Amino acid sequence: MDIVWQTPANPPHLHDYVFRNGIIQYRRHSTYSNDKDENLLRTSNVKNRWAGKTIVDLFAEEFKGRPYDYYVNAVKCGRIQVDGEMVSISYVVKPSQKISHFLHRHEPPVMACDVLILQKEPDVLTICKPASVPVHPCGQYRKNTVVGILQAEHGLTPLFPVHRLDRLVSGLLILARNAAKADIFRQQIEAGLVHKQYIAKVVGEFPEDELIVDANIDYNAREGRSTAEVRDSAKGKPASTKFTRISTNGTQSIVLCEPITGRTHQIRVHLKYSGHPIANDMLYISEQTVDRSVKGSSADRSARISDVSLTSDLDEVPNACRENSSEDFSIDPMCTNCPNLAPKGYDGDEEGLWLHCFRYTGPGWTYECPHPDWAKLI
Repeated sequence: MDIVWQTPANPPHLHDYVFRNGIIQYRRHSTYSNDKDENLLRTSNVKNRWAGKTIVDLFAEEFKGRPYDYYVNAVKCGRIQVDGEMVSISYVVKPSQKISHFLHRHEPPVMACDVLILQKEPDVLTICKPASVPVHPCGQYRKNTVVGILQAEHGLTPLFPVHRLDRLVSGLLILARNAAKADIFRQQIEAGLVHKQYIAKVVGEFPEDELIVDANIDYNAREGRSTAEVRDSAKGKPASTKFTRISTNGTQSIVLCEPITGRTHQIRVHLKYSGHPIANDMLYISEQTVDRSVKGSSADRSARISDVSLTSDLDEVPNACRENSSEDFSIDPMCTNCPNLAPKGYDGDEEGLWLHCFRYTGPGWTYECPHPDWAKLI
């Protein structure tokens, strides 16, 4: 789906972030004020399979996270429009029209780990990205991002991420400080001149000999997950990853992961394909090995909620995610999340994946990041 985001007019500031005390802390927003610049406009072109449906039926069938009556009322009051115009609830959409949905924003909290600055050069900034924080605005995340936090807490802007890490992956992130430097990095990556290294904690005793997995990666955007297909399959894109065991205790292993290509969830899918999924990766781990995760919890649940669709039909927010409204919290009478601060479906027990980027090497340069605490086997 082609989605165009209207970002809040106000850039991130330190006062935007509220911190919770406890064993696990979160960077938390109250919802943005109920004012046009701080609410969210989502627009999408009508797909062929949507054409011929009424505007209400389209939303009710495609985006099931909100009740049917919500979409009726949203159309009636003009929060859902077609080509910038109000329409009736019986309006039938046509191909190539533009649908817009203006709604009250609730941004998920993220873990309040520091965004550690590793090196600050005139043209390059390297940081150690904490798990749970997306690199840049995406899905429901606008200010709880690496780029937003660096701007709010360190005044660093503009920043151009050279590569991306999945939201639940930690480790080295390289950001160019100007567009010219970003373009140089882009050319080197596209030319295959950049070598990437990750470490992962996986299920079982990983093979002692080096293992190269060549299996196509087929990403399903609607489900928010990828599958591995045989190399000569018509499905997916060619992908290759080299794995080397670093250590093992017979139950779990620490593995060096060197992706040769760069596909969505490539390392995670290729590890599953090898029979040794990341030990807390509940999106890809098999049912037979769920009990091998330390918490057996939800390392990717919130990621799927945020990245797959405009809305999600999921559980109520757990009690751990509920807080009283702050004075500047504006309740939208039509919002299906108010008065809760976190969006429905957010899991307060979320943990980061045991997957960490620790080194990038290119022509004449190397950047590194310290290993995380979990990268040790006792």
